[in-house]
Amino acid sequence: MLENYFPILMFILVGLGVGLAPLILGKLVSPHKPDLEKNSPYECGFEAFEDARMKFDVRYYLVAILFILFDLEIAFLFPWAVVLQEIGLAGFLAMMLFLGVLVVGFIYEWVKGALEWD
Repeated sequence: MLENYFPILMFILVGLGVGLAPLILGKLVSPHKPDLEKNSPYECGFEAFEDARMKFDVRYYLVAILFILFDLEIAFLFPWAVVLQEIGLAGFLAMMLFLGVLVVGFIYEWVKGALEWD
């Protein structure tokens, strides 16, 4: 009975070994020379110049939402392309409708000037 669980135990042990070996090796081999710059907090590669609770421009969020939108579009296109032969014309037309809605939204954002960064 327990021999059925041996591959699972080996999988867990190998996973732990692969995860912990680089950490232990890094601690043993790397030099430990902390200085002021290495221990200082950073944000985006430069020193903080204002309060962390400052308001961001809404255009930042619009660009982020557009990125997520088109990233999800690509995430839907890959599996669709793989099964395109099986789903036929109905699947093709459904994806073209989906892409059409996204293109209309993108054109709307473009015309409204949401992509302009002054």
